[in-house]
Amino acid sequence: MVKVTWDHIHLRTINPEAMAQWFEKMLGAEVVRTMQQGKPRIDLKLGGANIFIAPVADGDGTNAAPSIPYRGLDHFGLTVSGIDAIAADLKAKGVEFTREPTTVRPGVRVCFIRAPEGVSIELLDRDAKYSAAA
Repeated sequence: MVKVTWDHIHLRTINPEAMAQWFEKMLGAEVVRTMQQGKPRIDLKLGGANIFIAPVADGDGTNAAPSIPYRGLDHFGLTVSGIDAIAADLKAKGVEFTREPTTVRPGVRVCFIRAPEGVSIELLDRDAKYSAAA
């Protein structure tokens, strides 16, 4: 059996700085700026995960972001505590919600937000008393 561990998410965008600022402002991501092969690079640290932001330019063969929902990688989820207060704060910051906070089963509330370039993010608030595997 192959053993794997999580490494990163890779986001492609026409505006890496705006993407990084959105994640920093809205979700508290740590922005890490470095140089790679003589070019600026922006990475994020968010919830223990690495997010790499890559620039794209018109005419480089990169397709536009699809409309959600779509086949393939649909979204990524982040665990939160106190989803309703977090949602209220994000709304005050102007974040677009594609699904308002909703209880999907006892002890689990979720909502979906849209990041730049159509990136879909699920926020999950799990009450541990309903599941040992929460």
